[in-house]
Amino acid sequence: MPVTTCENCGALYQWSWREAFDKFGFGDGDGQVETYQVEAVLRQAGYDVETQQWGLHNTVITSIRRDGKELIGYDKPGVTVGYDDPRCYLPDDIIDLLDRELPDGEEFL
Repeated sequence: MPVTTCENCGALYQWSWREAFDKFGFGDGDGQVETYQVEAVLRQAGYDVETQQWGLHNTVITSIRRDGKELIGYDKPGVTVGYDDPRCYLPDDIIDLLDRELPDGEEFL
């Protein structure tokens, strides 16, 4: 899990890039939300990214596009985006990018 300094207490805060796609990620939005870090990695790689605040819950990445094509698998049978593991509906190249750029145990400030 990536590690960030907690904005409130200064301790290390561990999180996963998958939480940026999960309605209940980052402590259901009550924790330190790091969706912007995931969004930045995707944008730097040339993707167009949209996020939405889901009520009082987490800020969630709701669209990833390249060349006008939606890459989040909204059309995959049996998958509910925002609830299921993004490894089930994101393309392999995006998963590989996020695993590489936001690896477990790596510190991000």
